[in-house]
Amino acid sequence: MTTSATARTAALAAIGLGLIGTVAGCAAGAATSDAGTDTNTGTGTVDESYTDGTYTADGSYQSPNGTESIGVTLTIADDVVTAVEIETRPTNPTTSQYQSLFAGGIADEVVGVDIDQLNVTVVSGSSLTSGGFREAVAAIKADALAS
Repeated sequence: MTTSATARTAALAAIGLGLIGTVAGCAAGAATSDAGTDTNTGTGTVDESYTDGTYTADGSYQSPNGTESIGVTLTIADDVVTAVEIETRPTNPTTSQYQSLFAGGIADEVVGVDIDQLNVTVVSGSSLTSGGFREAVAAIKADALAS
């Protein structure tokens, strides 16, 4: 092997070892960066303790037809959702269909679940209505903490 080939091989080996050290350092940091974060909400909070009761809030969301809203009533006992009711407020036939589907399927998704573990995205084919539901749940959680 020539001197320049040996120097090139040594330089590549040093670069390779440096990259391995960098990747290993990143991996170690990544393993601890989520400590203390609530993975369902990303808020960095640990489960809270809520006052038992029935709470109502409104939530809004954007649909292709504009801003829509729903009313949400949750009953909470020992931080667990024990009942849910949805008040539909459609502004057109398409919204009416999706809000009705959502209202008919939401209980299966949330009753019996810790309120801090709720992660509602699509219910019975309705995906946009869940945005209003999540907004209302956030307001309900704030009310139940303050009670």
